Amino acid sequence: MRGIIKYGTVITKKVLFRLRGRVLTLYPKGSVRGRVLLSHDITPFFRPADDPLGSHGNYWTARYIAQAFVERNYIVDVINWENTTFTPRKKYAYFIDIHNNLERLAPLLGSECTKILHITASHWLFQNTAEYLRCLDIKNKRGVVVQPRRLSAPSRAIEAADYATIFGNDVTISTYAYAGKPIVKTPMPSTDAFPNPETKDFEKARKNFLWIGGTGAAHKGLDLVLEAFADMSDMNLTICSKVTGEDDFVRAYHHELYELPNIKLIGYVDTGSDTFKTLCSQSIGTVFTSCSEGQAGSVVLAMNAGLIPVISRESGVDLPSCGAILKENTVSEIKAEVQRVAALTPDVLRSQATIIWEYAREHYSRATFARAYNTLIDSLEARNKQ
Repeated sequence: MRGIIKYGTVITKKVLFRLRGRVLTLYPKGSVRGRVLLSHDITPFFRPADDPLGSHGNYWTARYIAQAFVERNYIVDVINWENTTFTPRKKYAYFIDIHNNLERLAPLLGSECTKILHITASHWLFQNTAEYLRCLDIKNKRGVVVQPRRLSAPSRAIEAADYATIFGNDVTISTYAYAGKPIVKTPMPSTDAFPNPETKDFEKARKNFLWIGGTGAAHKGLDLVLEAFADMSDMNLTICSKVTGEDDFVRAYHHELYELPNIKLIGYVDTGSDTFKTLCSQSIGTVFTSCSEGQAGSVVLAMNAGLIPVISRESGVDLPSCGAILKENTVSEIKAEVQRVAALTPDVLRSQATIIWEYAREHYSRATFARAYNTLIDSLEARNKQ
């Protein structure tokens, strides 16, 4: 252990590098019951709660998990998930890990420590295979080799865990089922709140769709969506994603990204900004065809904004009675579902957008995550007392 960094430290590139090898210790106000080790992203603990980066879904949950144990009078030691040198020298009641530290540290923590894997993606073998297949598909279609950008390192974390929590649906869970470990759904919380979409001009918005995604355009299926909208000149697609760092993908899809009047690439957009809220108010739905996720934060966000989703099963998001979960992720299927949504009457669109918004507020919120996680801790505490 190489010392403790004080809360409130200014985050610079140098500090970010140092954080990877440090430990942050959080103390409860009451009598100490025990100690918890949390291996997650450590940086949000040094950012204000209202910092846009600090409010990101994964970052918020890191802070909340620590808080939940501190409020139960546990001391919580936080290390970064990339910390490969930390060696436990204290007795821990619980160990929560988001990536690959669990396999390394589990043997050092003893059988009395409850080990929990906090899953945010599909199993590495499923994910890596799915991404390579997407890259191979682009090679066969466009003659361009796109580098895989969402590969996960091999790990036996689920085998080393006693329990797991997961951002995902039954499809995501199925990729870990072989291990036979208890897995509890803890829904991805939306990073932003939006007003009820019922006042939207649905007649004007009905042919406008958003694609929202991060790194890994091939992995997240942007190629399929571009091909679908390139063949639907009467439908409009706005892409909220920074693809400039993926030159190979841009080379393969330059025409669709930059030369078609119905497809607009605007790059990264702050989802808490007025610009993003305006885009949502002018659009009817979101299209997202990722090949592997835990639970796609962009879809959860879009649903909280009242956008009707057309998504892959592998996006890890469950839907109510409206929207579309694609069965095969083909271009023809994407086109059919987009056209089906756009053909609905304004009154039906208003009703479905409201249903989606209400469902997202009920199922994908910070309050929902908090309830699920607290229920898990309470059940583990009760079991440990037996």
